[in-house]
Amino acid sequence: MGLLKKKLCIIGSGVAGLHLAYALKDDFDITVIERQSPDQIRKGRIMSTQVHFGSTRTREKRFNMPKWGEQSLLESIHITIGNQKLFVGMLQEPALSVDQRLYYSHSIKDLIEKGVSFRFEKIDKENVEVLIDEFDLLIDCTGKNGPLLPFPIEEALSPYQTPQRKCIVGYFTGIRANTPLGVSVTVLPGLGEMFEIPAITEHGPVTILFIMGIPNTELDVFKGIKNAEEFTLKMRSTVQQFFPEIHNRIDGSNFALCDESSFLQTALTPVIRKPYLMVNNKLVVGCGDSVFLNDPISGQGCNLSSYCAEQLYETLIEYKNSKWDADTGESYWNRTKQYVKEVTEWTNAMTEPLPEHVIQLLLQGAQDQVQANEIAEWFANPTKAFEAFFSATATVHKNNQ
Repeated sequence: MGLLKKKLCIIGSGVAGLHLAYALKDDFDITVIERQSPDQIRKGRIMSTQVHFGSTRTREKRFNMPKWGEQSLLESIHITIGNQKLFVGMLQEPALSVDQRLYYSHSIKDLIEKGVSFRFEKIDKENVEVLIDEFDLLIDCTGKNGPLLPFPIEEALSPYQTPQRKCIVGYFTGIRANTPLGVSVTVLPGLGEMFEIPAITEHGPVTILFIMGIPNTELDVFKGIKNAEEFTLKMRSTVQQFFPEIHNRIDGSNFALCDESSFLQTALTPVIRKPYLMVNNKLVVGCGDSVFLNDPISGQGCNLSSYCAEQLYETLIEYKNSKWDADTGESYWNRTKQYVKEVTEWTNAMTEPLPEHVIQLLLQGAQDQVQANEIAEWFANPTKAFEAFFSATATVHKNNQ
């Protein structure tokens, strides 16, 4: 008789939870706990923005996750500073953005069909201890609302006590797509940023307009807006005032939110935690935003969650037949630490005024397509961004050319 499979509980079915469920389901007995049913998720409010870059899409293939068709692949990153469009950098591998309401609800139904157990209930800090006793391992994937457990804060990577940006997001129809299809990044020094992301929804293709306003500046003007109509009017006037290139592509008669729930305002304080704990002599781990919460400014939330899910999967497979303890947790942390540090330090630098040598790199990108493509790759491979921002040799090398 074979050994009984270890029983794992994943709390939360966002990117981290879903990627883990797909990765682990053949080797372990998996239960996922999610507070909303697939239909509640699908009909609910948008949760965020998302761009799955090449490495994340590779992991989705590796773990046999649902495919989303190839018609809306994002091939490029458009960079604008102020009102000057600098360049379009081409990505080495195309990216994709799928409305998380669709992605999550579809994936949950698919996992249920594949035999993964789901419980639709809310877990809070009070009743989490029962689950720690019930399962061989608890994985906290509660996302930006988490964590459920007191994973220790990594002070060196968590310099902020308050949100650095107000996040204002709407999924709109009636915007002519940019060409080549890609993510547009506009930096308004001293005010904030706008990300324009073509995405797939159950209503068809949309354009996500994502304003990141520095608090209490002229971009932070959505306070008190409660309904879709007011939000649409305010977005339109803000785009007209600050983002003329996007405004020129708006078809006035068709500009609207794709549904009543497709807008969001939020602000989060980035915080990085050590992703494991021992509770009553049992290992508990965290994955994704519950432990590695970055500012959304670098577009890395779902990619970092996916990366860490894969590293946790590799760790658990490596230790599959031994007792899971603090050594296992430390092994997972060691696998993820360097990449988490690079993503976080680059992201935090993006919330500050851009360093002079980075501005020079961006201006070079306007003259040199190879450089433009390298900068586009920062978003797909944040290690490259980290090197460009922080490697002294890179700066000296550029200055000597």
